[in-house]
Amino acid sequence: MPEQTGGTEATARVADVLLLFVDGPSSQGVSHIARELGLSKAVVHRILTSLAGRGMVALDPVTREYRLGPAAAAIGARALRESDLRQAALPLLRELRDETRETATLSTPVPHGRVYLDQVVGTHEIKMTVELGRRFPLHAGSSGKCMLAFLSAEERDQVLAEPLESLTPGTVVDPAVLRPELDRIVAAGYAASMGERQADAGSVAAPVFGVSGEVLGAISVCGPRYRVTDEFVTAIAPRVVAVADRISHRLGAAPRRPERTA
Repeated sequence: MPEQTGGTEATARVADVLLLFVDGPSSQGVSHIARELGLSKAVVHRILTSLAGRGMVALDPVTREYRLGPAAAAIGARALRESDLRQAALPLLRELRDETRETATLSTPVPHGRVYLDQVVGTHEIKMTVELGRRFPLHAGSSGKCMLAFLSAEERDQVLAEPLESLTPGTVVDPAVLRPELDRIVAAGYAASMGERQADAGSVAAPVFGVSGEVLGAISVCGPRYRVTDEFVTAIAPRVVAVADRISHRLGAAPRRPERTA
């Protein structure tokens, strides 16, 4: 039906414009958005005008660029408040932060990557923080890799078949190297990363599962590489796995491993 097809296409364009602010610069002009999405400037201008009228974006009168507006922030805040994953994880992330003094994070998969949902910042004077809501690829960093490792074989193959972006000199982008590493992550139950997503940062992460055994997210402990040593990873990994399992249990998942307390 032509009307439904046109309406679906228009809705997709609006969604694409909003999603561009997730991955791209915080402020963007009509020409940039049109070029990125392959749309005409007239179409982009109409979409942005409509979104601005509803508070989803706001126009800077000086730069003539748009940024996300208060209505978009309100939707995001509501989604976070009502996230079962975040509610189940946050108290345990605080425990993990208190035990390690490093930043504890929560991620969830999204189309073409993953985003940080929350973090509890470490107590060291020099500490690591992450950018909430920004999409990162699954192949870079411990949180992404442990989610990628526990996806179905078909989903994993789909990710590895795409061009893999190099975020730092340490990002592994060769599927032939990644595949055996993902198998090792499944066997160990956790992933570690040294400078793969962010240079000079290290982390260790474990996956969180839902009631049907699907990967709902990952938790991590992260900090500067000079503190996240091999010895630190070996010491803290069992605890990260145990906390991830407790979160999974809160979300209704069946036990996958005996809880570890070390």
